[in-house]
Amino acid sequence: MLKTRLDGLLQGFIDNGPAGVALSVKKEKLSIYENYFGYADLDKQKGINDKTIYRIYSMSKVVTCVAGLQLLERGEILLTDPVSAYLPEFKDMHVLENGQLEKANQEITIKDLFTMTSGITYGGEQTEVERMTSKVMAEVRDEEQSGETSKLRFMARKLSENPLEFHPGTHWKYGLSHDVLGALIEEVSGESFGEYLAKNIFQPLSMEDTFFQVPLAKKHRLATLYDRKESGELVKNTRLDSDAEPIAVFESGGAGLHSTLADYQKFAHCLALGGTVDDVTIVSKHTIELMAQSHLPEELLPELGWNYKNGYGYGLGVRVMLDQTKGGSNSTIGEFGWSGLAGTYVFIDPIEKLSAVYMQQMLPNFEIYRQPRIRNVIYGAI
Repeated sequence: MLKTRLDGLLQGFIDNGPAGVALSVKKEKLSIYENYFGYADLDKQKGINDKTIYRIYSMSKVVTCVAGLQLLERGEILLTDPVSAYLPEFKDMHVLENGQLEKANQEITIKDLFTMTSGITYGGEQTEVERMTSKVMAEVRDEEQSGETSKLRFMARKLSENPLEFHPGTHWKYGLSHDVLGALIEEVSGESFGEYLAKNIFQPLSMEDTFFQVPLAKKHRLATLYDRKESGELVKNTRLDSDAEPIAVFESGGAGLHSTLADYQKFAHCLALGGTVDDVTIVSKHTIELMAQSHLPEELLPELGWNYKNGYGYGLGVRVMLDQTKGGSNSTIGEFGWSGLAGTYVFIDPIEKLSAVYMQQMLPNFEIYRQPRIRNVIYGAI
Protein backbone atom coordinates (compact mmCIF):
# COMPACT_ATOMS: atom_id res chain seq x y z
CA MET A 1 0.00 0.00 0.00
CA LEU A 2 2.79 2.45 0.91
CA LYS A 3 4.64 1.85 -2.36
CA THR A 4 1.53 2.25 -4.49
CA ARG A 5 0.50 5.49 -2.80
CA LEU A 6 3.96 7.05 -2.78
CA ASP A 7 4.72 6.02 -6.35
CA GLY A 8 1.51 7.69 -7.49
CA LEU A 9 2.19 10.82 -5.44
CA LEU A 10 5.76 11.22 -6.68
CA GLN A 11 4.80 10.60 -10.30
CA GLY A 12 2.24 13.37 -9.91
CA PHE A 13 5.00 15.67 -8.66
CA ILE A 14 7.08 14.90 -11.76
CA ASP A 15 4.15 15.61 -14.04
CA ASN A 16 4.09 19.18 -12.69
CA GLY A 17 7.86 19.63 -12.32
CA PRO A 18 10.55 19.10 -11.01
CA ALA A 19 12.77 17.14 -13.40
CA GLY A 20 13.38 14.38 -10.88
CA VAL A 21 12.56 13.32 -7.32
CA ALA A 22 13.76 10.70 -4.85
CA LEU A 23 12.34 9.48 -1.55
CA SER A 24 13.59 7.15 1.18
CA VAL A 25 11.54 5.99 4.17
CA LYS A 26 12.94 3.90 7.00
CA LYS A 27 11.17 2.45 10.03
CA GLU A 28 13.05 0.78 12.85
CA LYS A 29 15.87 -1.06 11.07
CA LEU A 30 14.09 -1.56 7.76
CA SER A 31 13.92 0.44 4.56
CA ILE A 32 10.19 0.47 3.82
CA TYR A 33 10.34 2.65 0.71
CA GLU A 34 12.96 3.93 -1.70
CA ASN A 35 12.35 5.11 -5.25
CA TYR A 36 13.57 7.53 -7.91
CA PHE A 37 11.60 9.28 -10.63
CA GLY A 38 12.67 11.48 -13.52
CA TYR A 39 15.96 13.08 -14.38
CA ALA A 40 18.97 14.63 -12.71
CA ASP A 41 19.59 16.49 -15.98
CA LEU A 42 16.97 16.87 -18.69
CA ASP A 43 19.30 17.87 -21.52
CA LYS A 44 21.52 14.84 -20.96
CA GLN A 45 18.54 12.58 -20.15
CA LYS A 46 20.49 11.49 -17.09
CA GLY A 47 18.20 9.71 -14.64
CA ILE A 48 18.06 10.36 -10.91
CA ASN A 49 19.53 7.41 -9.01
CA ASP A 50 21.11 6.44 -5.70
CA LYS A 51 24.36 8.20 -6.64
CA THR A 52 22.79 11.59 -7.42
CA ILE A 53 24.13 14.48 -5.32
CA TYR A 54 21.82 17.33 -4.30
CA ARG A 55 22.21 20.82 -2.91
CA ILE A 56 20.44 20.41 0.43
CA TYR A 57 20.64 24.11 1.36
CA SER A 58 18.85 24.61 4.71
CA MET A 59 18.77 20.91 5.56
CA SER A 60 22.42 21.68 6.42
CA LYS A 61 20.99 23.39 9.51
CA VAL A 62 19.91 20.12 11.17
CA VAL A 63 23.46 18.77 10.80
CA THR A 64 24.94 21.98 12.22
CA CYS A 65 22.64 21.91 15.24
CA VAL A 66 23.45 18.27 16.00
CA ALA A 67 27.14 19.20 15.81
CA GLY A 68 26.53 22.03 18.27
CA LEU A 69 24.67 19.70 20.61
CA GLN A 70 27.64 17.33 20.60
CA LEU A 71 29.65 20.14 22.19
CA LEU A 72 26.93 20.54 24.80
CA GLU A 73 27.15 16.83 25.62
CA ARG A 74 30.91 17.14 26.09
CA GLY A 75 30.49 20.03 28.52
CA GLU A 76 32.23 22.46 26.19
CA ILE A 77 29.25 24.84 25.88
CA LEU A 78 25.96 25.57 27.59
CA LEU A 79 22.87 26.83 25.77
CA THR A 80 22.67 29.63 28.33
CA ASP A 81 26.23 30.83 27.63
CA PRO A 82 26.63 34.19 25.88
CA VAL A 83 27.99 33.78 22.36
CA SER A 84 30.62 36.37 23.24
CA ALA A 85 32.28 33.90 25.62
CA TYR A 86 33.49 32.09 22.49
CA LEU A 87 33.19 34.75 19.78
CA PRO A 88 34.18 37.95 21.64
CA GLU A 89 33.14 40.18 18.75
CA PHE A 90 29.49 39.62 19.70
CA LYS A 91 29.92 41.41 23.04
CA ASP A 92 28.02 44.71 23.41
CA MET A 93 25.81 44.36 20.35
CA HIS A 94 23.39 47.08 19.28
CA VAL A 95 19.89 46.96 17.82
CA LEU A 96 18.64 49.19 15.01
CA GLU A 97 15.30 50.59 16.21
CA ASN A 98 13.45 53.28 14.26
CA GLY A 99 16.67 54.29 12.56
CA GLN A 100 18.51 54.64 15.88
CA LEU A 101 21.16 52.37 17.40
CA GLU A 102 20.22 51.13 20.86
CA LYS A 103 22.32 48.91 23.11
CA ALA A 104 20.90 45.36 23.13
CA ASN A 105 18.90 44.57 26.26
CA GLN A 106 20.78 41.32 26.70
CA GLU A 107 23.56 39.33 25.09
CA ILE A 108 22.96 36.80 22.35
CA THR A 109 23.04 33.34 23.92
CA ILE A 110 24.03 30.12 22.21
CA LYS A 111 20.41 29.06 22.48
CA ASP A 112 19.42 32.19 20.52
CA LEU A 113 21.62 30.92 17.67
CA PHE A 114 19.92 27.51 17.72
CA THR A 115 16.43 28.98 17.89
CA MET A 116 16.82 31.86 15.40
CA THR A 117 16.06 34.43 18.11
CA SER A 118 19.45 36.17 17.90
CA GLY A 119 18.41 39.20 15.84
CA ILE A 120 20.85 38.17 13.09
CA THR A 121 19.07 38.14 9.73
CA TYR A 122 19.61 36.92 6.20
CA GLY A 123 20.44 39.43 3.51
CA GLY A 124 17.47 40.97 1.74
CA GLU A 125 15.67 44.18 0.91
CA GLN A 126 12.81 44.29 3.43
CA THR A 127 14.70 45.97 6.28
CA GLU A 128 17.79 48.09 6.72
CA VAL A 129 19.52 45.32 8.68
CA GLU A 130 18.82 42.88 5.83
CA ARG A 131 20.39 45.31 3.37
CA MET A 132 23.45 45.64 5.61
CA THR A 133 23.68 41.85 5.85
CA SER A 134 23.59 41.56 2.05
CA LYS A 135 26.62 43.85 1.86
CA VAL A 136 28.47 41.75 4.45
CA MET A 137 27.79 38.53 2.56
CA ALA A 138 29.01 40.07 -0.70
CA GLU A 139 32.19 41.11 1.09
CA VAL A 140 32.64 37.60 2.51
CA ARG A 141 32.12 36.09 -0.94
CA ASP A 142 34.76 38.33 -2.51
CA GLU A 143 37.31 38.15 0.30
CA GLU A 144 40.53 36.40 -0.63
CA GLN A 145 41.18 33.45 1.68
CA SER A 146 44.02 34.02 4.11
CA GLY A 147 45.82 31.42 6.18
CA GLU A 148 45.18 33.31 9.41
CA THR A 149 41.42 32.93 9.64
CA SER A 150 38.72 30.87 7.97
CA LYS A 151 36.06 32.46 5.81
CA LEU A 152 33.53 31.32 8.38
CA ARG A 153 35.25 33.22 11.18
CA PHE A 154 35.66 36.20 8.86
CA MET A 155 31.92 36.12 8.17
CA ALA A 156 31.08 36.00 11.88
CA ARG A 157 33.32 38.99 12.60
CA LYS A 158 31.80 41.01 9.79
CA LEU A 159 28.26 40.15 10.95
CA SER A 160 29.11 41.28 14.47
CA GLU A 161 29.78 44.77 13.07
CA ASN A 162 26.14 44.96 11.97
CA PRO A 163 23.36 45.94 14.35
CA LEU A 164 20.77 43.32 15.26
CA GLU A 165 17.24 43.60 13.92
CA PHE A 166 15.72 43.08 17.38
CA HIS A 167 16.76 42.47 20.97
CA PRO A 168 17.91 38.86 21.43
CA GLY A 169 15.16 36.49 22.51
CA THR A 170 12.29 38.82 21.63
CA HIS A 171 11.45 37.58 18.11
CA TRP A 172 12.00 34.62 15.76
CA LYS A 173 13.49 35.40 12.37
CA TYR A 174 15.09 33.02 9.90
CA GLY A 175 18.64 34.12 9.27
CA LEU A 176 22.36 33.43 9.56
CA SER A 177 22.23 32.26 13.18
CA HIS A 178 23.27 28.71 12.29
CA ASP A 179 26.17 30.00 10.22
CA VAL A 180 27.40 31.84 13.30
CA LEU A 181 26.85 28.61 15.27
CA GLY A 182 29.17 26.91 12.77
CA ALA A 183 31.81 29.57 13.47
CA LEU A 184 31.37 28.96 17.20
CA ILE A 185 31.84 25.20 16.71
CA GLU A 186 34.99 25.96 14.74
CA GLU A 187 36.31 28.17 17.53
CA VAL A 188 35.53 25.69 20.33
CA SER A 189 36.78 22.60 18.50
CA GLY A 190 39.92 24.17 17.05
CA GLU A 191 39.12 22.56 13.69
CA SER A 192 37.60 23.89 10.51
CA PHE A 193 33.85 23.38 10.54
CA GLY A 194 34.05 20.95 7.62
CA GLU A 195 36.74 18.91 9.39
CA TYR A 196 34.64 18.82 12.55
CA LEU A 197 31.57 17.56 10.70
CA ALA A 198 33.57 14.95 8.80
CA LYS A 199 35.22 13.62 11.95
CA ASN A 200 32.19 13.65 14.25
CA ILE A 201 29.21 12.95 11.96
CA PHE A 202 30.02 12.05 8.34
CA GLN A 203 32.82 9.53 8.86
CA PRO A 204 31.20 7.70 11.82
CA LEU A 205 27.99 7.30 9.78
CA SER A 206 29.85 6.39 6.56
CA MET A 207 28.40 9.44 4.78
CA GLU A 208 30.96 9.42 1.99
CA ASP A 209 29.00 11.73 -0.34
CA THR A 210 28.26 14.63 2.04
CA PHE A 211 30.49 17.70 1.90
CA PHE A 212 30.55 21.46 1.43
CA GLN A 213 32.50 21.41 -1.81
CA VAL A 214 31.67 18.65 -4.29
CA PRO A 215 34.95 16.93 -5.23
CA LEU A 216 35.88 17.30 -8.89
CA ALA A 217 35.63 13.54 -9.41
CA LYS A 218 32.00 13.59 -8.22
CA LYS A 219 30.72 16.79 -9.87
CA HIS A 220 29.15 14.82 -12.73
CA ARG A 221 26.77 13.34 -10.16
CA LEU A 222 25.38 16.73 -9.04
CA ALA A 223 21.74 17.17 -10.12
CA THR A 224 20.86 20.23 -12.18
CA LEU A 225 18.92 22.97 -10.40
CA TYR A 226 15.89 24.22 -12.34
CA ASP A 227 13.55 27.18 -12.26
CA ARG A 228 9.95 26.27 -13.06
CA LYS A 229 8.18 28.87 -15.17
CA GLU A 230 4.43 29.43 -14.78
CA SER A 231 3.95 27.52 -18.04
CA GLY A 232 5.59 24.48 -16.40
CA GLU A 233 8.78 24.81 -18.46
CA LEU A 234 11.97 23.98 -16.56
CA VAL A 235 14.96 26.26 -17.15
CA LYS A 236 18.42 25.72 -15.65
CA ASN A 237 19.09 28.03 -12.72
CA THR A 238 22.64 29.32 -13.11
CA ARG A 239 22.27 32.26 -10.72
CA LEU A 240 22.20 30.22 -7.51
CA ASP A 241 24.86 27.84 -8.72
CA SER A 242 27.19 30.78 -9.31
CA ASP A 243 26.91 31.43 -5.56
CA ALA A 244 27.21 27.77 -4.57
CA GLU A 245 31.00 27.61 -4.52
CA PRO A 246 31.45 30.70 -2.27
CA ILE A 247 28.81 29.31 0.11
CA ALA A 248 30.70 26.02 0.19
CA VAL A 249 34.06 27.75 0.66
CA PHE A 250 32.98 29.52 3.84
CA GLU A 251 31.38 26.23 4.97
CA SER A 252 27.92 27.61 5.58
CA GLY A 253 26.27 25.72 8.41
CA GLY A 254 22.98 27.17 7.26
CA ALA A 255 22.99 26.33 3.58
CA GLY A 256 26.26 24.96 2.21
CA LEU A 257 26.12 21.16 2.28
CA HIS A 258 25.62 18.73 -0.58
CA SER A 259 24.47 15.17 0.01
CA THR A 260 22.81 12.10 -1.48
CA LEU A 261 19.50 10.53 -0.53
CA ALA A 262 21.23 7.58 1.12
CA ASP A 263 23.74 9.69 3.03
CA TYR A 264 21.23 12.09 4.49
CA GLN A 265 18.95 9.19 5.39
CA LYS A 266 21.82 7.62 7.37
CA PHE A 267 21.96 10.82 9.43
CA ALA A 268 18.19 11.22 9.75
CA HIS A 269 17.55 7.62 10.71
CA CYS A 270 20.31 7.67 13.29
CA LEU A 271 18.34 10.46 15.01
CA ALA A 272 15.10 8.50 14.60
CA LEU A 273 16.73 5.55 16.38
CA GLY A 274 17.77 7.74 19.31
CA GLY A 275 21.18 8.87 18.07
CA THR A 276 22.78 5.41 17.80
CA VAL A 277 22.93 3.10 14.78
CA ASP A 278 25.16 0.05 14.25
CA ASP A 279 26.97 0.76 17.53
CA VAL A 280 27.80 4.31 16.40
CA THR A 281 26.45 7.12 18.59
CA ILE A 282 26.54 10.70 17.31
CA VAL A 283 24.25 12.20 19.96
CA SER A 284 22.26 10.79 22.89
CA LYS A 285 18.52 10.19 22.91
CA HIS A 286 18.21 12.63 25.80
CA THR A 287 19.78 15.39 23.72
CA ILE A 288 17.48 14.58 20.79
CA GLU A 289 14.56 14.97 23.19
CA LEU A 290 15.89 18.41 24.12
CA MET A 291 16.33 19.33 20.45
CA ALA A 292 12.89 18.13 19.38
CA GLN A 293 10.64 20.15 21.66
CA SER A 294 9.50 23.68 21.02
CA HIS A 295 11.74 26.25 22.68
CA LEU A 296 9.79 29.33 21.62
CA PRO A 297 7.43 31.23 23.91
CA GLU A 298 3.82 30.88 22.83
CA GLU A 299 3.65 34.50 21.65
CA LEU A 300 6.50 33.97 19.15
CA LEU A 301 5.03 30.88 17.45
CA PRO A 302 3.02 32.85 14.84
CA GLU A 303 6.31 34.26 13.55
CA LEU A 304 7.05 30.77 12.15
CA GLY A 305 4.62 31.50 9.30
CA TRP A 306 3.39 28.45 7.38
CA ASN A 307 5.08 26.08 9.82
CA TYR A 308 2.98 27.58 12.63
CA LYS A 309 -0.14 27.31 10.50
CA ASN A 310 0.64 23.63 9.99
CA GLY A 311 0.89 22.96 13.72
CA TYR A 312 4.63 23.23 14.25
CA GLY A 313 6.71 24.93 16.90
CA TYR A 314 10.48 25.42 16.70
CA GLY A 315 13.09 23.52 18.66
CA LEU A 316 16.86 23.65 18.49
CA GLY A 317 17.08 24.21 14.74
CA VAL A 318 14.10 22.07 13.74
CA ARG A 319 10.34 22.42 13.39
CA VAL A 320 8.47 20.26 15.88
CA MET A 321 4.89 18.98 15.58
CA LEU A 322 2.82 20.45 18.43
CA ASP A 323 -0.76 20.50 17.17
CA GLN A 324 -2.06 17.95 14.66
CA THR A 325 -5.39 19.72 14.36
CA LYS A 326 -3.98 23.04 13.17
CA GLY A 327 -2.63 21.78 9.85
CA GLY A 328 -4.56 18.52 9.57
CA SER A 329 -1.50 16.36 10.19
CA ASN A 330 -1.59 12.66 11.06
CA SER A 331 2.05 12.64 12.19
CA THR A 332 3.17 12.01 15.76
CA ILE A 333 3.38 14.84 18.27
CA GLY A 334 7.12 15.50 18.45
CA GLU A 335 7.87 14.61 14.82
CA PHE A 336 10.59 17.02 13.73
CA GLY A 337 12.71 18.08 10.76
CA TRP A 338 13.35 20.82 8.24
CA SER A 339 13.59 21.49 4.51
CA GLY A 340 15.85 23.09 1.91
CA LEU A 341 15.45 25.92 -0.59
CA ALA A 342 15.24 23.64 -3.64
CA GLY A 343 12.52 21.46 -2.10
CA THR A 344 14.50 18.87 -0.14
CA TYR A 345 12.72 17.68 3.02
CA VAL A 346 13.34 15.53 6.09
CA PHE A 347 11.14 14.43 8.96
CA ILE A 348 12.25 12.34 11.90
CA ASP A 349 10.07 10.53 14.44
CA PRO A 350 11.91 8.89 17.38
CA ILE A 351 8.64 7.52 18.81
CA GLU A 352 7.84 5.51 15.68
CA LYS A 353 11.57 5.11 14.86
CA LEU A 354 10.65 6.55 11.47
CA SER A 355 12.46 8.88 9.08
CA ALA A 356 11.79 10.14 5.57
CA VAL A 357 14.11 12.05 3.22
CA TYR A 358 12.86 13.61 -0.01
CA MET A 359 15.07 15.17 -2.67
CA GLN A 360 14.35 17.47 -5.62
CA GLN A 361 16.10 20.49 -7.19
CA MET A 362 13.54 23.09 -8.28
CA LEU A 363 12.44 26.67 -7.61
CA PRO A 364 9.80 27.52 -6.61
CA ASN A 365 9.94 24.38 -4.51
CA PHE A 366 6.16 23.83 -3.92
CA GLU A 367 7.00 22.68 -0.37
CA ILE A 368 3.69 23.85 1.07
CA TYR A 369 1.87 21.51 -1.34
CA ARG A 370 4.26 18.57 -1.38
CA GLN A 371 5.71 18.06 2.06
CA PRO A 372 2.45 17.64 4.03
CA ARG A 373 1.25 15.15 1.41
CA ILE A 374 4.43 13.06 1.64
CA ARG A 375 4.14 13.06 5.44
CA ASN A 376 0.43 12.17 5.54
CA VAL A 377 0.76 9.36 2.98
CA ILE A 378 3.61 7.79 4.97
CA TYR A 379 1.81 8.00 8.31
CA GLY A 380 -1.38 6.75 6.68
CA ALA A 381 0.33 3.54 5.60
CA ILE A 382 2.53 2.51 8.55
